[in-house]
This record gives sequence, C-alpha cells and structure tokens, in this order.
Amino acid sequence: MIKECDVYKIGVLTKTHGVSGELNLSFTDDVFDRVDADYLVCRMDGILVPFFMEEYRFRSGSVALMKFEGIDTEEQARRMVGVEVFFPKELADEPEEDAYTWTYFTGFEVTDEVHGPLGEIKSVDDGTTNVLFEVVSLDGREILLPAHEEFIVGIDHAGRRLTVRVPDGLLSLNEMDE
Repeated sequence: MIKECDVYKIGVLTKTHGVSGELNLSFTDDVFDRVDADYLVCRMDGILVPFFMEEYRFRSGSVALMKFEGIDTEEQARRMVGVEVFFPKELADEPEEDAYTWTYFTGFEVTDEVHGPLGEIKSVDDGTTNVLFEVVSLDGREILLPAHEEFIVGIDHAGRRLTVRVPDGLLSLNEMDE
C-alpha cells in the first residue's frame, strides 16, 4: 500500500483531451520527465493508486498530455478529471546543483531559522524581476518570500523542506498587507 509520506504532489489532472483516454496534467514539477519512472500515483477515492504511463507529451511549461495504461476512452479519462497526481519520493533523485528552477520548490515546506515553520510553497511568481515564493502559512495566510539563493540556508530534497533565513522585518511587512 502506498502511503502519503512516500509520495509528493506534482499536479492535477484537469481535463480530458480527445477520445483515446488522454488527460491534461497541470504539473508543478516535471520530475516524471527528468527521472526514469514507469508510473505516477493518483489519489482515487482517498486511496493512492499507481498508474503506469503509456506516453506523454508537453503542451507548455506546466501542462502535459498524459496517457495512462488502461485508460483508453474519453469516458474512462473523464472519471480522472480533478484527480491529484503524486510522484514516489524513492524515485526522485536529488537534482544536481543548478539543475532545477524555482518552481521545483513548489510543495516544499518552508521553515525560517528564527521564526520556525512558515508554511508550504503553493506557487512561484516569476513574472517580475524578483522571483517570489507564494507560501500559504499554517493559519491560511499568504506570505510572499523572495526566492533568492542568499536566503536559503538548507534544502532537504527527500523531505521536501526548505530552511531559510528571512531578512529582518520581511515577515512583518507580509502581516501589514492583510
């Protein structure tokens, strides 16, 4: 049985594509393309189930058309729309230095050396010169943190945790925005 602690979320199946069982996978991590893996894990009715990939192709930097074995019709694919997709931690290799982008950190838990746990990185805003991590705090607030090497103290790739040293006053600025 696959346990929650053995996988991490990489995306969601958002809609069907065509009539042969293909699905749009909106992903935050393209690890399935970087690592030699035969399957992805989907949450079906609360249970984590492996689905073997027959083929996939990229539509954009965050969407892939995914074809799973045994899903051969539009009707079968339609039942999978909205399903969360996960990747097995044991298959995820630690990336080589400078081999990942800021979006790689989506889903990582963030802890500040001084302030403790801050929350989870839900997305990355790279639409401006200064890239920002959009963190959802433990109490549901949104915190914007600069994604910059000088603020990162440690990376636990396997545990998907990021330790940072937030500049003095930055967290209080986030509280003022509420």
